Amino acid sequence: MTMRKMILICCFAFACTWGATAQTRQVHIVSGNDMHAAIDNMPMLSAIVDSLREIDNSLLVFSAGDNRTGNPINDLYSVPSYPMTALMNFIGFDASAFGNHEFDSHQDGLSKVMATSNFPYLCANIKADPVLNIHPQPYMVFDVGGVKVGVLSVVQLGMHGHPDAHPDLMKGLQFTEVEQTISDYLWLRDKVDVFILLSHIGYEDDVKMAEKFPCFDLIIGGHTHTQLKGGEMHNGVLVTQNVNKLKRVTYITLDVKDGKVVGKRAENIDVQGYPKKNEVVQTIVDYFNSNPEFKRQLAVAITDFSSYEELGCMMCDAMISEAGADFALENYGGVRYEEKPAGPFTVDDVLRLDPFGNQCVEMSLTGKEFKDMLISCYDNSEGLFPFVGGVTCEVIFNKKDTTKIDDVRIFTLDGKKINMKKKYNVVTNSYVAAICDAPRADQGHDIGKICSDMLIAFLEKQKTIDYKGVKRLKFVK
Repeated sequence: MTMRKMILICCFAFACTWGATAQTRQVHIVSGNDMHAAIDNMPMLSAIVDSLREIDNSLLVFSAGDNRTGNPINDLYSVPSYPMTALMNFIGFDASAFGNHEFDSHQDGLSKVMATSNFPYLCANIKADPVLNIHPQPYMVFDVGGVKVGVLSVVQLGMHGHPDAHPDLMKGLQFTEVEQTISDYLWLRDKVDVFILLSHIGYEDDVKMAEKFPCFDLIIGGHTHTQLKGGEMHNGVLVTQNVNKLKRVTYITLDVKDGKVVGKRAENIDVQGYPKKNEVVQTIVDYFNSNPEFKRQLAVAITDFSSYEELGCMMCDAMISEAGADFALENYGGVRYEEKPAGPFTVDDVLRLDPFGNQCVEMSLTGKEFKDMLISCYDNSEGLFPFVGGVTCEVIFNKKDTTKIDDVRIFTLDGKKINMKKKYNVVTNSYVAAICDAPRADQGHDIGKICSDMLIAFLEKQKTIDYKGVKRLKFVK
């Protein structure tokens, strides 16, 4: 064999070896979910993304929805949600799912958020009236160093066939069922090397989709704020999700060879405790945080709040006090944080606790209608019983199916049973009034007051508050 032939053979062997190696690529992703306008953690997130982009400048950054609602600095900005949108633009998000709270911006507000975002909003199971100018893409394909990464997105639907938000915010929008929608887009699997579901349907449903559709390589989830340790493997599909308010994100690595994912792993990154900040982002956040009205003290909590129920009871008491009502109810999801240390209770604290801007609705209900409304609120809140004011409740669950309520015994605060036939003046927020479809003669009327404003007025009158250990719900299973 001549020297020339040996060189050609060696070169060919090297080229084949190099080609095989070249077929192995890595796709790196940072994913967050349910950030709820936690703008104070964005400087740390930016530093994390900056450091990872130094390693791989093709890093993808995704949000699994609920970017807004929970911080008045963002939600009550002159252009609602602009602070969060501006910060996500600066960091360089590649795409976001719709969460149910994206719709809190109202139809026109959501249109503005999408128009000012430098990244696409993805959602395959929504169809909007063209006049609303809400046009999410159902999916998107990203080219990562020659690897085609397909991302399909869906949003959860509640009992009424739309995401968990006020029904008035759904006008002009139509939604299709999640599983059917995914089935309609399975053809995308054959067009890409990596197939991702960017979902806002909750952990349990993510697991169900992994069992039903093993063609996905990865599901990036949100909605239930489920903290997973890195990720979980279900039916060969990697499922990830984090707790809310940007405390953590997930760093995902996918190994791709010959057009297939051959390795996948995920790890959590602590955002809140990250030792570095992007100082430019910090300056932007400081600017957004500079409104002094939100820091105004309303009252002083002389003890800690340590549960959703303690805070929910205070919210109900505020509605009763400001409306002159007999009873009140507040849906579990209407109480947006669980703990509050003793000390000043500010405007900011109120608007973080109740960020929705719901109106107070008053209705005349018999004791039986009130009981049925409590059960309806439970059913529409995915098995979470509402908080109450003016009464205590003993909730009796079915012994065979402990998710179903057999009865609710309702007592006045002095321990007497309420009269099932007597009419009572009941107040709640407009969301509860809209979603609770138990039969009642009086559908209620708006009293012209926003619930959060009523809580502000209540606290200003109280000066000091103490709800330590307050419990008005007893559950019997």
